Amino acid sequence: MRDEFCEAVSAGWVRAAGAGLTFRPMTDADLPFLSQVYASTRAEELALTSWTEAQKTAFLDMQFQAQHAHYQQHYPQADWVVVMSGADDIGRLYIERWQSQHRIIDIAFLPAHCGKGFGAALLSDLIDEASAVGKSVSIHVEKNNPARRLYQRLGFTVTEDKGVYDLMIRSPR
Repeated sequence: MRDEFCEAVSAGWVRAAGAGLTFRPMTDADLPFLSQVYASTRAEELALTSWTEAQKTAFLDMQFQAQHAHYQQHYPQADWVVVMSGADDIGRLYIERWQSQHRIIDIAFLPAHCGKGFGAALLSDLIDEASAVGKSVSIHVEKNNPARRLYQRLGFTVTEDKGVYDLMIRSPR
């Protein structure tokens, strides 16, 4: 984990801390957990297929590996973070701080931890961190992602239609 991420968390991520969240850098040992988080984001979609469980597992493994490789290649300066609640790993946050904005590459929680305010706390802290240096926060969001309501409630607006995804941006406070 880069020092600036550690400093940001220590200096001002009060909402996430208040929600009981802590963070640690991703390691290769976390890949099975991160794959599980990824798979949970695709469960509803795959429930509509007639694939066997083995086919779904193979597809999800292939897709996770492709996504992970893509992220690592295209966001070389990102912070790759496992989100924790107590001693439990509950999600992932991938973020890269560009000169012009802070890009949330991915934020996801296991389903049992969704709807508990963790995402709102974490996103609010990210918005505050970026706003403190005059930057916006951006994220690509699938059009049918239920988290869109949260992003909109926090002031994100659609700035670009990317087909399946929309680019949403939250301007500095």
